[in-house]
Amino acid sequence: MIKRDDMTFPAEEYERRLGDLRARIAERHLDAVVISDPENIMYLTDYQTTGYSFFQALVVPLEKEPFMITRALEESNVIARTWVEVTRPYPDTGDAIQMLVDALREFGLSNKRIGYERNSYFFPAYHQDVIRTTLKDGKLLDCFGIVEEGRVCKSAVEIELMKKAAFATEAGMAAGIAACHAGATENEIGAAISAGMFCAGGEPPAVMPYVTSGPRTMIGHATWEGRVIQPNEHIFLEVGGCYRRYHTAMMRTVVLGELTDSMYKAQETMKQALNAVHRMVQPGMTVSDVDNMVRNIITDNDIGARLITRSGYSIGIAFPPSWDEGYIVSLKQGESTVLKEGMTFHVIPWMWGVDGDKTCGISDTIYITDDGCRSFFDMDRDFSVKPNDAEKPQLIGINDIKMPKSEPTKPESIELPTSKENTKSAKKKGECYVNS
Repeated sequence: MIKRDDMTFPAEEYERRLGDLRARIAERHLDAVVISDPENIMYLTDYQTTGYSFFQALVVPLEKEPFMITRALEESNVIARTWVEVTRPYPDTGDAIQMLVDALREFGLSNKRIGYERNSYFFPAYHQDVIRTTLKDGKLLDCFGIVEEGRVCKSAVEIELMKKAAFATEAGMAAGIAACHAGATENEIGAAISAGMFCAGGEPPAVMPYVTSGPRTMIGHATWEGRVIQPNEHIFLEVGGCYRRYHTAMMRTVVLGELTDSMYKAQETMKQALNAVHRMVQPGMTVSDVDNMVRNIITDNDIGARLITRSGYSIGIAFPPSWDEGYIVSLKQGESTVLKEGMTFHVIPWMWGVDGDKTCGISDTIYITDDGCRSFFDMDRDFSVKPNDAEKPQLIGINDIKMPKSEPTKPESIELPTSKENTKSAKKKGECYVNS
């Protein structure tokens, strides 16, 4: 292992993660594991790339030095980012799985008990068939989840890092709310959110923001498609801020014109659910306990709404196509996973079908403490109610956004001119152009 001081976390953090993984390898009576999931590879090594559609793998023997198989181009990421010393890159004209098999033979692992992530998006059935027919002397065993066992509870340094993602989340949401007005397009709001996140130090998230308005809020996982916001409509926003691939997420709702009785009831019901989470959730509860608590509050309404999904999911490291770790653990009925300190969740007591034609949301990202839970955010949860004739915003100041509890460093200067007319104003310290 190369000892370096320019990785996301101190070298000791990666040594701990690798040691914990090897303990689980030994528990499962394996000699090595082949890790192909991009989130797991980053968790163990700090390696990241957008080129993970090409096969890549980290091989971790029980005792010998780990090594990586990557496309030749991506070897630069191993060298520039990680502690890994040994790589076996393959050219674009080469065979990735044959390179893996050759490396396993080279390092004396071809006749051993080897674990692999059978359910990984990025180790498809075709590749698994090839390695099974090629590596005939070894024993291949599914070890899916062996890294996730370590990822599910975040360390203290991970929690602190996620606070920087939370700062970007709040900045993006504030910018998006400011951009909402009658006559704006969903695209303009999405652009404002993106600029807000990135100006606040955020990095490209696993999923771009969700922005829907009026009747389009009833479409699951829809986002901006150029629709023009009309007077007396509402806008549903969901933003996932990212820093070093770690995410936090939040939902908020903007209402133009008057807040109807039904929408007020929805707001108060969702706030009640989140208040219950912060009052009751603690280590020792099961995820189904939490889901039942949230679901019972949301279900008890007279405005026709329901909680159509799980009530939350684990969140942390993510690459596209999703920012959640829900496949590791989700807040849903019938699950017996017990909450532990360090777990992080996006709690989503959103309401689908208010008055039969509206969806709205207020959500929170929390981390489990030794005796309860705490939010990553400071932003107000109430709906943002704005007059129909609200003026079109021009600038949002980074300095106007509350800093998270960890006090991450603000950007000293941000320049984001988008036209000759606003170039001069965009150069002003601490401001970012978010809406044209």
